[in-house]
Amino acid sequence: MSTNVPTRAQLRARAADVVPVLQKYATWSEEHRRLHDDVLEAMSAAGIFRLRTPARYGGYECDARTLIEVATELARGDGSAAWTASVYWIPTWMAAQFPDEVQDEVFTSPSTRICGTLSPSATATPVDGGVVVNGRWGFISGALHSQWQAIIAVQLMPQGPPLPVVALVPMADLQVIDDWHTHALHGTGSVSTVAQDLFVPQARVLPLPAILDGQGASRANVASAIYQAPLLPVASASSVGTAVGLAKAARDVFLERLPGRKITYTTYDSQGAAPLTHLQVAEAVTKVDQAEFHAQRLATTLDQKAADRQSWTLDERVRARADLGAACRLAKESVDILAGASGGSSVYADVPIQRIHHDIDAINLHALMHPNTNAELFGRFLCGLEPNTSYL
Repeated sequence: MSTNVPTRAQLRARAADVVPVLQKYATWSEEHRRLHDDVLEAMSAAGIFRLRTPARYGGYECDARTLIEVATELARGDGSAAWTASVYWIPTWMAAQFPDEVQDEVFTSPSTRICGTLSPSATATPVDGGVVVNGRWGFISGALHSQWQAIIAVQLMPQGPPLPVVALVPMADLQVIDDWHTHALHGTGSVSTVAQDLFVPQARVLPLPAILDGQGASRANVASAIYQAPLLPVASASSVGTAVGLAKAARDVFLERLPGRKITYTTYDSQGAAPLTHLQVAEAVTKVDQAEFHAQRLATTLDQKAADRQSWTLDERVRARADLGAACRLAKESVDILAGASGGSSVYADVPIQRIHHDIDAINLHALMHPNTNAELFGRFLCGLEPNTSYL
């Protein structure tokens, strides 16, 4: 399948054009704990789900900077929609690491949606021709709208230690547990999924360490730079744009509400005339700029190393996680300032900044995005200690 690949500017513009649709249905998605069908249709028509699909299936094979800029635009409309799109990009990239015949089975559409997780919360028992998987995975964003899931399980080996593996499974083979009752990112529909005595053919199973290091089994994708990178920098760049976009959304909605607002129980008839407001807005916007710097530095490193086909040093892997954590922290701090300056009326459900505030809080609690976890990892490395994680 051939395709005309849009430029980064065109994709960013397409994402911006989708923003009004995301804003229109943000409250619906929040109430129904899933994305509205019109949101999915709008993002699909804009090519959002093609960004990491191989070109031979009609995908765009976009670089990391494009992912960040597109996610940033989407998050200005709705954090749940942006997060779900970002999550799809990661397992889609992972699927492109599998043998080409498996990809033929998965990418029956250029907009195939693949959800997934990196948590090995299942077991895989070797049997003739494949493995039998039993287990449960939580926080599966976008599962309700996916055709496939990338699952992680621990394979019990006849000799040697257990081996974590990643497998591709049709959603029809999994049980979906509707347990997504949360205070934030409602529209992501991040339900749990369950496999019970599920047979997975060996061709759809790969060692997780190989994927973590970008050592895929695809012959056709060897020529494509974006698939020759470690998983964690790829995942970090895929995710961070949503955090930056939420901070920009908070800035936008705060400034939109500012005209005509006063500071109750003071002599300020206009909040915009108060020096305190000037300081708050300046600090918040500066933090947005700083968050974007870390996100763009992460993307630049990933794209440059992919283009040059260079291997990643441990220093670079740790710094990628550090940039991710710093961007999330700064984005949250920016939103915190503006949410705190938005007054009592901002607690109403139809005022977007309350949803933005909750969503950025939730993102900062994510295990791979948590600022403290990433900062500790960076500091540990700077102090000469070995990383205490294999997720690098």
